[in-house]
Parts: sequence; structure tokens; C-alpha cells
Amino acid sequence: MRGAAIEYRPLEEIKLFQEEKLREAIAYLALRSPFYRRLFREHRVDPGAIRRIEDLRRLPFTGKESLQRYNDDFLCVPRERVIDYITTSGTLGDPVTFAMTDKDLDRLAYNEKLSFLCTGTRPGDVVQLMTTLDKRFMAGLAYFLGLRALGAGIIRVGNGIPELQWDTIRRVRPDTIMCVPSFILHVIKYAEEHGIDYRASSVKKAVCIGEGLREADFSLNLLGQRVKEKWDIALYSTYASTEMATTFAECEHGRGGHHHPELIICELVDERGNPVAEGEVGELVVTTLGVEGMPLLRFKTGDLVSMHLDPCPCGRTSARVSPVVGRTGHAIKFKGTTLYPPALFDVLDNAPHVENYLVEVDRDDNGNDCVTVRVGLRSLPVDDVVKELKDRFRAKVRVAPDIVTCPVEEIRRANFPAMSRKPVKFIDKRER
Repeated sequence: MRGAAIEYRPLEEIKLFQEEKLREAIAYLALRSPFYRRLFREHRVDPGAIRRIEDLRRLPFTGKESLQRYNDDFLCVPRERVIDYITTSGTLGDPVTFAMTDKDLDRLAYNEKLSFLCTGTRPGDVVQLMTTLDKRFMAGLAYFLGLRALGAGIIRVGNGIPELQWDTIRRVRPDTIMCVPSFILHVIKYAEEHGIDYRASSVKKAVCIGEGLREADFSLNLLGQRVKEKWDIALYSTYASTEMATTFAECEHGRGGHHHPELIICELVDERGNPVAEGEVGELVVTTLGVEGMPLLRFKTGDLVSMHLDPCPCGRTSARVSPVVGRTGHAIKFKGTTLYPPALFDVLDNAPHVENYLVEVDRDDNGNDCVTVRVGLRSLPVDDVVKELKDRFRAKVRVAPDIVTCPVEEIRRANFPAMSRKPVKFIDKRER
């Protein structure tokens, strides 16, 4: 069963469908993967005994550190079969390399085609990509391939440069933009400063990546509200990672990212690796389906989410992934409160005087977490803005971090270091 059809079937049927795909994936790994063949042997697991999704619990997890330490052992095809090399960040300092075959690129295109269909994108629509296609970045390539497979028009502008974005919008008249949501605010600011009537432009929709737009209850978070108040276009969130090679995209109802059952198996586990109940937050663990070059089995993403199994009003019955609450290694214990960086970002993104920011967490002399927020301000007086920010933090997360004002350009350089493909907003110094 191909296409969106499986996403509309009963959950029991979806599970049986996935288990058939799982058995194929396990057999492939047992035959082709040096890493997983060794794992099966060392843990005395008979690959043929892994037949149901519940059987996956017999297997250990795979982490990003293993990907980095044994990178070559994950490759399941000869090097001459590799078409594209992609990298993603690693836990040991150096990036992790992913090798993709021609079949994997077809799968990537198919995944993005399904995801764009979720967002209401149709053949003939014109999408302006405000994301990079270079620097060994998977996402930009994936969007291009998916839109091409869908039959939509593509404008490859790349990230940044608001002037070029508006010149392109004026010339080509796209109906959709694809970008990091906070960049929309920069695009709006440029339009306001240069007399561009952005509300009358051709753009009617933004498909957003890299940053959250919604709260756990699916309402728009402060960043989403700020964009929507300025520019009343449709906003769609997506969630993906290089390791998953799969995207979870919202439909028009904005009730979470839709799961594509033919491409990936999802588990949610607690800190001990046990399954969590429906609706509860846990770490997302994935098993890729149909990947030829470097498939993954029980890979821990580090992302904390919840899964929703009730049918969506759009008619899809497959599971939906909530907005990311945080990452397992980024929990902050601050003044008796457990925080995750997205909650701090949410406050800062909605603060009217804040141009940009950087959140840093470290340990004090007693071993306790301490949080410093460095902000670049649009206006003065500084003392009043700092007090207002502290009040906003207390109202939202009950505690107020230390706040240090810095030149806007200094923060911008920290947000976009050389070779970075995503804005850096959080620095964790606790393990250094």
C-alpha cells in the first residue's frame, strides 16, 4: 500500500502493515549492516524473532554517539552506490556523515511529497525556499526533491537576505514560503522599513522548520502569535531530523505532525527506556523503513514529544506527533524548577524590545544549574527592559534567569557562527 492511503486506515491495520515492513527491515539489517549484525550477535538476538513492534523492546537503543564512533559500520551498500553525502551534528564534536543511495533520494522525495500534501500544497503551487541547499544539509535538498515530485514550482532563494526574498516575491509571486519562523519576523521588519505592503503580497502560507510554533495543546506559542498578528498567513509546523529521513507535517487543522507509517516506526520511552502511555511525554525512538544506505533501528532522537492517536479532523488516522517539549540532554534544574530551552525561547521571541538572544546554561560553584540570557535590544532604557523581561519569565516559567545586555551584532555573530546551518540560540556549558 503506497501513498496517503495507509494514513487513513484503522490503527490496527496500520500496525500490521508496519510489522510487515519491520520484518523486511530487520532481515535487511541482518544481511547488510556490519553494525547491527554485531549488535544482534553481542546481545544474542535472533533477528527472525523480531516480528512485532513489541518485539523491538528486546533490542538495545542506538544513539548518536554510536553513529559517530562506528559511522562506516552503518553503511549497508558499497561506496560506489552512494549518490549523496549529508552531515548532521554529533555528540563527540565532529559531524556524523549519512550516505544516501539513489533509492534513498527517491524515498526522501516521496516523504516530502506526502508532507507537503499534508500542508495543503498542490501541483502548480509556487514555493519559495528560504533554506540552504548546500553545506551538506539534508533538509533543503529534501524540500526541493519533494516539491519536484509533487509538481509544484520551486524558487531556490536560500536563507537570509530579506531584500532578495522580497525582490523574488515581487518578481515570481509565490503563494508559499518555507523558512525558519523567526526569519519571517525579519522579513516583515524589512518590509516595514522599506515601505513594502507585505500583507498584499502573493504569499498566503508559510511552512516552517527548525523552531516550534505551537504549545503542547496545539495553540500558537508566543512566536507563532507574533508572526500571525503581524501577517495573517496560514502557518504550518514541521518536525524532522537527518537521522529519521522522514518529516512529520501538520495539516490545516494544526493538531500535530502526521506520521507516515510506511516510512518510520515510532516509540516513546521514559528515562528508563520503558514505553510511556498515550498523551504522555517521552523520548522519541525511531526505526526507519525503506532506507537503503544507512537504516537505523531503535534510534534515540533525544527529542521529547507526546503521541496522539485519536483521528484528526482531516480524516487521517495515523498517529500525530506533538510539538517538541525539549531535548533529553537539555533539561535545566533552575531554582527548583525543571525547564527546557523552548520555554525560554518562547518568552524572548515575544518580547517587543528584544532583537536577538542567546541562552547559556552552566553550573555554579555548588554544582547547581545557572542560566544566563544574553539579549540584543532594539531600544533603551536597559534597566526597564531587563525588569520587564524578568517579569515575563516569572509569569511564564515561574523563575527569572540572569539577563545581560549585549550589542545586537555580537549576539548575531553568536547565533550564526561560521559553518552553522541553523541559528544557535542555546549553549550548554555544563559538560565542558
